[in-house]
Amino acid sequence: MSLQDKLDAFKEVFKQQAPEGAFEAFARSSKELAASGQVERSIKVGEKVPYFTLPDSEGNDVALEELLAKGPVILTFYRGVWCPYCNIELQALEEVAAEIKARGATLVAISMQRPAESRKSQRDNKLSFPILTDQSGKLAEKFGIRWTLQPNVIEFHKVFKVELPTIHRDGAWNLPMPARYVIDTDGTIAYAEVNPDYTRRPEPSDLFPVLEKLSQSTTA
Repeated sequence: MSLQDKLDAFKEVFKQQAPEGAFEAFARSSKELAASGQVERSIKVGEKVPYFTLPDSEGNDVALEELLAKGPVILTFYRGVWCPYCNIELQALEEVAAEIKARGATLVAISMQRPAESRKSQRDNKLSFPILTDQSGKLAEKFGIRWTLQPNVIEFHKVFKVELPTIHRDGAWNLPMPARYVIDTDGTIAYAEVNPDYTRRPEPSDLFPVLEKLSQSTTA
């Protein structure tokens, strides 16, 4: 079963079980975000990535520059351990983590959540790759993917006890749009997929042709 098939299956279950109005509110939120044009303003293929150093779930600093010295880097922006769609995606990425490594690339997830939640994500999803903490979404803002939730959808997050201002420790109702990037060793973005609809994610296998092309250009 493809990643999107798994996401669609969960979406149908949620639609049947969610409190009245929740499914519609979240869907409307995604449509409004799409209409805002923010995706079009986000960082694109061919642009240089903003370099960063972020802590992992154990408090160790991880620098993009050091990762790129080993090969291409795959970044996936992750909403949080509370997001079932994101956990399904992380599990799908873990299934191909060994293939990604075999192609000389490093896989990293980035979240605004606290390190404790990231450790839980790693345990629950049995991840072999790190989740870095992007405090207040400062890096997501540089990528152009941080956005502020609409008041009506905030109320349903509260119903589900997803208090983002507390989870993120910044007092704000912000999230990154789900996004996945492949960064070449010179810091150029070789692949970018950003979707305002959090229920839709690209297949992990979409990464392989990109990594193979980068490998060929390196050896040419």
